[in-house]
Amino acid sequence: MFRFLTAGESHGPCLTMIVEGLPAGLTVEKAIVDADLHRRQGGYGRGGRMKIEKDAIRFLAGVRHGKTLGSPVTMQIENLDWVNWNERMSAAPVEAEIDPVTRVRPGHADFTGSVKYSHDDVRNVIERSSSRETASRVAVGGLCRQYLAQFGIEIHSHVLSVANVTYETERALTADAYSVEMWSAVEQSPMRCADATLTEKMIARILEAKREGDTCGGVFEVVATGLPIGLGTFSQWDRRLSARLGMAMMSIPSVKGMEIGSGFAATRTTGSHVHDVLRHNEQGKWSHLTNNAGGIEGGISNGEPIVVRVGVKPIPTLARSLPSVDLATGENTDESRYERSDVCVVPAAGVVGEAMMAIVLTEALIEKFGGDSIEETLRNYHSFVQQY
Repeated sequence: MFRFLTAGESHGPCLTMIVEGLPAGLTVEKAIVDADLHRRQGGYGRGGRMKIEKDAIRFLAGVRHGKTLGSPVTMQIENLDWVNWNERMSAAPVEAEIDPVTRVRPGHADFTGSVKYSHDDVRNVIERSSSRETASRVAVGGLCRQYLAQFGIEIHSHVLSVANVTYETERALTADAYSVEMWSAVEQSPMRCADATLTEKMIARILEAKREGDTCGGVFEVVATGLPIGLGTFSQWDRRLSARLGMAMMSIPSVKGMEIGSGFAATRTTGSHVHDVLRHNEQGKWSHLTNNAGGIEGGISNGEPIVVRVGVKPIPTLARSLPSVDLATGENTDESRYERSDVCVVPAAGVVGEAMMAIVLTEALIEKFGGDSIEETLRNYHSFVQQY
């Protein structure tokens, strides 16, 4: 069984992750996890916090001499901004008078969290509901990425749109549409967009929003290649691979929608134009002529790339504040509170999407192939794939 837990506040001393279920003997490199954390901090439109933090993990348990032990892996990311918040976020009582935060930001967890937990200081909600928590998931995803690499599985993401700036035509979803050159262009783009012209337009749109004190949302796509047939199942609703991916992607802060493969576009045509024709070639390999299903049929991976598109709303912290309410007095106010924030998080959210895809696929692979050691898992995997 694979599972993970994260803990830590946005301006607390650190973020902590515990990962259970990885087999023993898996080679893990700190540098690979740190590289993903660095990618999450990038992307045009990020705010001042990313200039402070230099995210890197520290292994505390579960790894010895570069290999997993089979016991829980514990990692930690230091919050460098903690030194500026140690009194306001002290675990022990403090003598100083700390002014509570009482004005809520529309669209954030400020209001719902304060009511749910009976907090009279919104700071108690802000710290855990903050997107800072996603650094923990990216770290876990970085471990999972190294596990998946043992099976030849790769995961990438790229930005399809920011606000109203988008590709003019639909992109293909088949494996040959995702080349090494494309992903190289994505990693070099400040918007994580393979199209250089579109990248410039996206940046211009973000600058426009910034001048107006506003924010931008958009859509990113996550693609996993090299998967075997047979991950997930239709036997129970919550064990379908599509259902797991839906929960994983929708758990990312600011995400408001997700589609797999052709998604909603499939609803605007007929079945004969949607369903992917299956073929069996002379080498005995299965393939589909198209990939409108996005790599999943009946809740099970079908061997094609898994393609997920995710919609991110504009983040709710605006420099030009919207009207709000003071929770302490019940007074309607002309402005909500403003905290240092980003203007656009879509490129960074794509990196978080990669991590969540890696986590879901790792869980599904461990469920399918088992193994207390990576050698045992690989034997089980190769035995299965040789059958088809």
